Amino acid sequence: QVQLVESGGGLVQAGGSLRLSCAASGRTFSTNNMGWFRQPPGKEREFVAAITLRSGNTRYADSVKGRFTISRDNGKTSVYLQMNTLKPEDTAVYLCAADGKSFYGILSSASQHYDYWGQGTQVTVSS
Repeated sequence: QVQLVESGGGLVQAGGSLRLSCAASGRTFSTNNMGWFRQPPGKEREFVAAITLRSGNTRYADSVKGRFTISRDNGKTSVYLQMNTLKPEDTAVYLCAADGKSFYGILSSASQHYDYWGQGTQVTVSS
């Protein structure tokens, strides 16, 4: 089992920045791929970004490319999401996910391919 705890959410004005953190504990040695998803109010959960812990390989949703950066720490038990130039449409509950699958070296963007989830942290961007 892997436990995930997110932090860093909050209220920010459009154009501002936030940095989300996800701390993993438990059987982290078996986890290689981690990601961030988000669920806007009244909408489906959507992929934001993912990272391969060993290699640092990343993947981003088109909607956040150039604005968001996913990274991990040297101990590879935490991942981060630096969010810049935030927009009101970025408002959502942001969830950390672990133990995701990859296919032909490409990180999956499908939520059903991730086995562990955190509780989420709210990000609200005001206009």
